[in-house]
Amino acid sequence: MSWKLTKFELDNQNLLVNESLLSLGNGYLGIRGNFEEGYKEGFKSIRGAYINAFHDETDISYGEKLYGFPGTQQKILNVIDAQTVRIYLDGELFSLFEGEVLFCERSLHMDSGFAERIVHWKSPQGKEVKILFKRLVSFTTRELFAMDIKVEAITPVGQIRFVSAVDGDVSNYVDKEDPRLASGHAKRLHVTEVRQEDRFSIVKDTTYTTNLEVACISSSAVKAEKYTYDSKLTDSSIEEIYDCEGAEPVRFTKFNVYTDTLRHGENVVEAALGILQQVQSRSFEELLDEQRVYLDNYWKVSDIAIDGDERVQEGIRFNLYQLLQSVGKDTASNISAKGLSGEGYEGHYFWDTEIYIFPVFLMTNPEIAKNLLLHRHSILGSAKQRAKEMGHGQGALFPWRTITGSESSAFFPAGTAQYHISADIAYSYIQYYLATKDVEFVKDYMAEVLFETARLWADAGHMHNGRFRIDSVTGPDEYTCIVNNNYYTNAMAKHNLLWAAKVYELLKEADSDRLHQLASRLKLAETEVGIWQSAGDSMYLPYDETLGINAQDDSFLQKARWDLKNTPSSKFPLLLNYHPLTLYRYQVLKQADTVLAHFLLEDEQDFETIKNSYDYYEQITTHDSSLSSCVHSIMASKLGYQEKAYDYFNETARLDLDNTHKNTKDGLHMANMGGTWLGIVYGFAGLRLKESGLSLAPDLPAEWNSLEFRLLYQGRLLKIHKTREATVYTVVEGEGLTISHNGEELHLESGSEVEVP
Repeated sequence: MSWKLTKFELDNQNLLVNESLLSLGNGYLGIRGNFEEGYKEGFKSIRGAYINAFHDETDISYGEKLYGFPGTQQKILNVIDAQTVRIYLDGELFSLFEGEVLFCERSLHMDSGFAERIVHWKSPQGKEVKILFKRLVSFTTRELFAMDIKVEAITPVGQIRFVSAVDGDVSNYVDKEDPRLASGHAKRLHVTEVRQEDRFSIVKDTTYTTNLEVACISSSAVKAEKYTYDSKLTDSSIEEIYDCEGAEPVRFTKFNVYTDTLRHGENVVEAALGILQQVQSRSFEELLDEQRVYLDNYWKVSDIAIDGDERVQEGIRFNLYQLLQSVGKDTASNISAKGLSGEGYEGHYFWDTEIYIFPVFLMTNPEIAKNLLLHRHSILGSAKQRAKEMGHGQGALFPWRTITGSESSAFFPAGTAQYHISADIAYSYIQYYLATKDVEFVKDYMAEVLFETARLWADAGHMHNGRFRIDSVTGPDEYTCIVNNNYYTNAMAKHNLLWAAKVYELLKEADSDRLHQLASRLKLAETEVGIWQSAGDSMYLPYDETLGINAQDDSFLQKARWDLKNTPSSKFPLLLNYHPLTLYRYQVLKQADTVLAHFLLEDEQDFETIKNSYDYYEQITTHDSSLSSCVHSIMASKLGYQEKAYDYFNETARLDLDNTHKNTKDGLHMANMGGTWLGIVYGFAGLRLKESGLSLAPDLPAEWNSLEFRLLYQGRLLKIHKTREATVYTVVEGEGLTISHNGEELHLESGSEVEVP
């Protein structure tokens, strides 16, 4: 059953959660799992359709606006609603909240790429029917959302009516009490076109400020013995009405094509018509076949098979499926914190992408990973401009929250001050190079990003007593802000600086002409490279001799420790119950900070320091962020804390499926989903990707009988199968290679299995 997620609930709270869990998407278009016919009066619903990166801008209101505060923020928009289909049986409206529900099951088919709802229902007047709903968002035609409904009368029904709507009068969801959601500006689209042409329903909307356009063109049809057709137009919507004889089963299909300015240019309606004309000849079954073929190829590499824990198996497949549905597959988009499943965090892209999500695609689908890097490169100009706004003479400061490149966070202590994002992005470029050895990519994109981010650190830091220091920044831990020498930031900046210098030398050898062209364009002198090398070599990494740990920053260990054990559960998450300054005065962490640095850059410190640091910071970490538990699981695996590793991992594996953070209704936690994969592959399997090559140190949790997964590495497809007794490595495709297994070199021949204890 781990390929199929099934839900039965009809209470409002679970319906809201299931809207996220049963959402569909393809990286471009996302549709929440709403009922076609809607809910009963008084129920809340976040009825949503989203296009990745399609946004508007709104003014940020400040009581006191200081220099460099962003004046506007970007916001993903809920776009035209094409989900609505109401069904009437001899005039009675079908609703699961009236009459008698004899059977109801909703499923997400993760191996087949569609959602399904099976209903056996008796109306208040005794009309009994079986209804089968199917819907998909196409992986092969990114603009297409298709629906299929079959109605079979069990008792006599004279007429079955379908009323299908396309509505451009839509708004975003708001919640003024939760800072993780938008708190205003719900209405950001106005309808600019409503018409029918050759039975195509055409609705176009335009954003208020950015003047981006979105079009939805819908084509519907029925299969019935006899039927009549009518349509109604308003200023903002189109309804199509089919009246069918109910003696035989009837079938309704609806194809909806979405286009937007960012991908389709100025003529979004014409583009949508062209796409719809191409796909409408295909049957719904053919679309399902295409989904299956696409997903067969995806799961061939990406699947993780676990024997011995069905709940975790369901969790990891669900997480990997939703990551695929939400990750942008063009350079106009990235992957937002909630993907395409909801409106939490306003559709913004965070550093979550590089540290938690990018590695999944890097090692299973490097083309998608490459697109994520290309998107960051496309906003490099904005990052350079932001660096200037922040008083730097050079360099690139990437935003904490953004869609198209400008900073969208009004709260600078936990936003703009997180300078580490520039180093995180550089880290992902370096990881991509190590996994692919794509030298052309280095020449075209990576070198420029590393050079400009290195320039930022050279300008942001300074030498003092022979060490390079970086003051007034915020690390990953948002409960500790504006500090000097955050360990994570300094360690990542060091990595960034030294690799920038290394890439300069690499290009000098590989293609000196290209290096000269790039250096000329960037006005980069070789003396700058020497500065990067010197700053990296001299980087100050805080260390406390008494505790034998890396201090999170210069002042962290001087503060009083927060008493987590005696803090009531009702006070978590702390950010919703305490003023930020209160949190800043204590040793208390929202999420992994120094521990995360020890994961990403484990060679910076010896094992004992890493262990001591983990033991210390674990006691004062709340894990109020969904980005935290996976890191603690990975590092617990490294340190031999097997029980802890599994406990932390379990918190990640089913975070959304079990709604443990109580906000899944606002969208799924994409970084945590990536973190689940990391917890298995980097945690239990011990994967590390370094300049020296690929290394693994597999160790099964006590609860599992076996683990199997695949990796793509430098053009090779590797299969790793771990049992209690042994690990079996196979180079399924590509040339043989030498890896490290538990610290020992192991040579793998192509096509041959190698079994080691």
